[in-house]
Amino acid sequence: MRHDSAVTTGARNEAVQGEELIRALHDQHAAALLTFVMRLVGGDLHRAEDVVQETLVRAWRNIHRLEPAAASLRPWLVTVARRIVIDGHRSRRSRPPEVGDAMLEVMPAEDELEKALRLMTISDALDALTEPHRQVIVETYLKGRTVNEAAAVLGVPAGTVRSRVFYALRSLKIALEERGVTS
Repeated sequence: MRHDSAVTTGARNEAVQGEELIRALHDQHAAALLTFVMRLVGGDLHRAEDVVQETLVRAWRNIHRLEPAAASLRPWLVTVARRIVIDGHRSRRSRPPEVGDAMLEVMPAEDELEKALRLMTISDALDALTEPHRQVIVETYLKGRTVNEAAAVLGVPAGTVRSRVFYALRSLKIALEERGVTS
């Protein structure tokens, strides 16, 4: 039983020594490290602080490899910090920057996909009409001709064009409703 308590006490002593070493590293090197990293990250204080913190965390994780008796651990810390900055730079270059939804609100162009779907649905509904009904819709609505002009092009009386337009619009409305388009 003594053996277990000796191991526990030894581990606790190592943890305390590790904490003391990290505190000492922070007190001795954090300011200089922050100044060094600020130059690497272009003056971004928040990024520099994050890099210094990550550097000290890595020092804590590798405490068993560090020699507190060494003249200075600063070269090791500087190298680790420099590698963290380089890794961060590479990861930002490897994927596109994220953009918030604010940019979508100011975009003037309407959604092309929605427009394409709407045109496909209308085209499909027009195909469901009989040929005479489709012809009068194309001549009057899509080509913008008057009833008399459409009658001359189609070779039918103006009254027939009016009647076909009325029934074609009714059939088109039903065809669109069948495809889920309302109002």
